[in-house]
Amino acid sequence: MIATDLRTGVDRLGEMIAEARTIVPFTGAGISTETGIPDFRSPAGLWTRNQPIPFDEFVASQDARDEAWRRRFAMEETFAAAKPGRGHRALASLYKAGKIPAVITQNIDNLHQASGFKADAVIELHGNTTYARCIGCARRYELDWVKSRFDSERQAPDCTVCGAPVKAATISFGQAMPEDEMRRAAELSQHCDLFIAIGSSLVVWPAAGFPMMAKHAGARLVIINNEATEQDDHADLVIRHDIGETLGPFVGN
Repeated sequence: MIATDLRTGVDRLGEMIAEARTIVPFTGAGISTETGIPDFRSPAGLWTRNQPIPFDEFVASQDARDEAWRRRFAMEETFAAAKPGRGHRALASLYKAGKIPAVITQNIDNLHQASGFKADAVIELHGNTTYARCIGCARRYELDWVKSRFDSERQAPDCTVCGAPVKAATISFGQAMPEDEMRRAAELSQHCDLFIAIGSSLVVWPAAGFPMMAKHAGARLVIINNEATEQDDHADLVIRHDIGETLGPFVGN
């Protein structure tokens, strides 16, 4: 069912939320655009301005590592200024009410944690851009340390322990998906009765497989996204309206 208008969609979503025992949200970049963080694929998206740097290129090339960190620091003001939007806050309300055990997200912005989710209740499929890790020994580094070294040495730093490159703690193209997070996401998808995909184009695999995994396990499927997705025909409810306006009525419920 595609909602004919926003009110109809919100009313039906409210009924489905009330009827559900276990809700699993799956969020993409669209939930964060109202916070000022651009998405990836739209005409104004990040990938329109800069092609992503594949993981193997990052590993092989100092120039690629320098460029990756230059881009990250250029976005620091945007990420630092972003606060949880209505969508984040609505999901946090349902989490605090015991309806949501955890959120699965493709986002790297840490806004679900900032909205009230405990860190272990945010399953980050694509990592987190608010800190860094050594790609060799996995030692954690804070961005302030990386920025200081980058500015003083005029190049991306290496790990002080093992000498491997230090990278933002995100998953790049060609980099292995995190096994524990993928396993937890699959388990949640198979054991919920309402799965809500929010702000995702549902084209990045294997993450895009979770909505249909939930549907095949018997859950109702809701898709909230401004644009159509390839999975709309399988959904019980599709709402093609602004995410903040759609989820805003559930903030504080």
